Amino acid sequence: MIKVPSMAMPRRLPAGCVEDRDRHGNFRIYYRVKGAAKVRIRGTPWTAEFMAAYDAAKKMAAPISHGVLARPTLPNTWSWLCLRYFKECAEYKQLEPRTQHVRRQILEGTFSEPIRPHSDNLFQDFPLAKMDARAIRVLRDRKGDKMGAANNRLKAIRQVFKWAVAEELAPRDPAREVSRFKISGDGFRPWTLDDVAQFEKRHTIGTRARLALALLLYTGQRRSDVIRLGKQHVKNNALTFTQRKGRKRTPITLTLPILSALQRVIDASPCGDLTFLVNELGRPFTDAGFGNKFRQWCDQAELPQCSAHGLRKLAATIAANNGATAHQLMAMFGWLTLKQAEHYTKRADQKRLAEDAMYLLEKR
Repeated sequence: MIKVPSMAMPRRLPAGCVEDRDRHGNFRIYYRVKGAAKVRIRGTPWTAEFMAAYDAAKKMAAPISHGVLARPTLPNTWSWLCLRYFKECAEYKQLEPRTQHVRRQILEGTFSEPIRPHSDNLFQDFPLAKMDARAIRVLRDRKGDKMGAANNRLKAIRQVFKWAVAEELAPRDPAREVSRFKISGDGFRPWTLDDVAQFEKRHTIGTRARLALALLLYTGQRRSDVIRLGKQHVKNNALTFTQRKGRKRTPITLTLPILSALQRVIDASPCGDLTFLVNELGRPFTDAGFGNKFRQWCDQAELPQCSAHGLRKLAATIAANNGATAHQLMAMFGWLTLKQAEHYTKRADQKRLAEDAMYLLEKR
C-alpha cells in the first residue's frame, strides 16, 4: 500500500491577494503588492480560471513609476534640486506622511514631462540656471485640464524654490512670477438642513451613521479629528483635543462644549473604548476607511452629492447665520485667519441686511 503524503490545506487566498468590499457591500479580490498598482481578479479562488487570472495579474502589477528617474540625476538640474529638497528640507520633513507622499508624487511627476511636445529632453535634466517663469508655466499648464491639479503642482514647485533660494541652491524663484488658476465654486458642496433631515430619516439614533453625522455637525470638525475623538477627550462636559491638521507645525488645541443634541446621540450609540466611532470590527476608523464608509452611508440616504466635509461648512453657515462673529468662528473651527471665517460672516450679514432692507423697494 502506497502511503500518500499529507498535504496542508491551501491558504484562503493566494499570496498577494486581498479582499476588498465596494460601497454596495460586494466583496472583490485584488492582487496587490507593495509599490505596485492593484489588479482585480475575477472568479472563485484556486479554480483554474482564477489561477490563470492570478498569474496574469502578477505580470500586470508593475511597480509604480513615481520616484524612478529616466536616467541618473545631473547636478544643478530640476530633479537634482527636488531630491535634495526631499532629503534636506526641514519643513518638508515636518509634514504629515501622507502630505509628504502626495507632494513627492506631484514633484516627481514633473521629471518625465518633455520640455517641448514630443521631445526626448525631459524636465528632469532642465538646468536650474535656465528655469524661468515660462518653464514653470509649461509645467502648470500641462495639468490645465484639471485646474486643481495644476494649482497643486504649482504650489509644490513654489515650496521647492522657496527653500532652494534660502539655501542658495537656486539663483532665483521663478515660481513666484506664475499665478494660480482661478477656480470657480467653493469646493465641497455644503449640506442643507433638508439633507440632514433626509440622512437622519435613513439612519436613526443608535446607528454608527447617525453618531458620525452628529459628531461632524455638532463639533464642526474635520473627519480626521472626529474619528479620533473619544471618552478620554471629555472633561467637564467639554471636548479638549488638538486638531490633526497641522499639528506638527502649528498645533491648534480646542475646547468645545458638548451640545445636548450631540450628547443625546452619544448616550444612545454603541461607542468604542478609545474612540466614539468604530468600524465593524470594533476598531477605530482610519481616515480613508471612514471616508469610504461615510460615502456609503450618504449613498444609502440617497445623498450622493454630500460629503463629510460639507457638514463642516453647514455648521459654519448655521453659526454665522445665528450671529456668530468671525472671531467666534475662528475659535469654534480652529481657523487661523479671519479670511476663512469672514467667508461665512459676510454671507450671513448680506442675508440679514437684505431681509431688513428689501421692503425699501416697494412703493409706499
